[in-house]
Amino acid sequence: MTHQHPEGHHSPPQTPGQSPQQPGQQGAQAGKQGGFNPQAAQARARIESMKKQFEQRRSMTAAMAEIKYQIGVYSGKGGVGKTSVAVNLAVTLAQGGAKVGILDVDIDCPNVVRAMKVYEPPVVSEDKKMDPPERFGVKVMSMAFFQENEDEAIIWRGPMIHNAIQQILQSTQWGPLDYLVVDMPPGTSDSPLTVMQTLSLDGFVVVSTPQELAMVDAKRSINMIKTLKLNVLGVVENMAGDMFGSGGGEQLAAEMGLRFLGRTEMRKDYRDGTKPASLVSKDVRKEYEHIAAEVKKALAESAKEAS
Repeated sequence: MTHQHPEGHHSPPQTPGQSPQQPGQQGAQAGKQGGFNPQAAQARARIESMKKQFEQRRSMTAAMAEIKYQIGVYSGKGGVGKTSVAVNLAVTLAQGGAKVGILDVDIDCPNVVRAMKVYEPPVVSEDKKMDPPERFGVKVMSMAFFQENEDEAIIWRGPMIHNAIQQILQSTQWGPLDYLVVDMPPGTSDSPLTVMQTLSLDGFVVVSTPQELAMVDAKRSINMIKTLKLNVLGVVENMAGDMFGSGGGEQLAAEMGLRFLGRTEMRKDYRDGTKPASLVSKDVRKEYEHIAAEVKKALAESAKEAS
């Protein structure tokens, strides 16, 4: 940081034989003479920033210490049913007896609250900690709770996303959980990158529909995960059937050397707006029970390889 002189102030005159000083040297000397050292101030600011980041990381780690597995549900593009998969996976795990939470950090479209039919916000205690509401046996925390209007667009860049996610993670009292399902932002831009770098996810479930273009985008998302040296649990093919075809997700998993977690068909049961489809339809529940079992196997294998 360069010390700037106020208007009308001139540098001291040069004595005979004294070499001219550079502006930065003059500024530093003037700062020292005035009792202010710019370099020392910068160093102190850096140290304070590092201390703040360390405290934030420690608070976040403490808040999530009782969570056994964190699962990211991710897609290469919007519109492939990522949130539907995240919600039904979370509900199915809970129906199987597990303690489950779902964290909605899809910045642009945080729809988990609507999909889970949650109508009450988190309870905030005196120490500013938040108890997430529970629905269908799943604890729910979402960016949507912090919107004044559901229809408003959230236009944030990376640092704002990072700060918002850290604040949620530090403040939410999840308690003991077997699984935290994280509904990720889609795509390969700043939003999902920020989430991946902020959360310590144990693996990703990549969602794709069977069409060729959707699979191309899913490949991009898989390659992004691999570039960051993170774990892909496998691929789910969503919305299979007469409309979009079938088999694309399984083909994608084979091409990328990944586990195929399962397939869900497009059914009219999803039109029931009262609860997630896995609680309405036996056929949907059976599909998600298979996917949940495969996710558990993938997590167990990853844990074994890491040990």
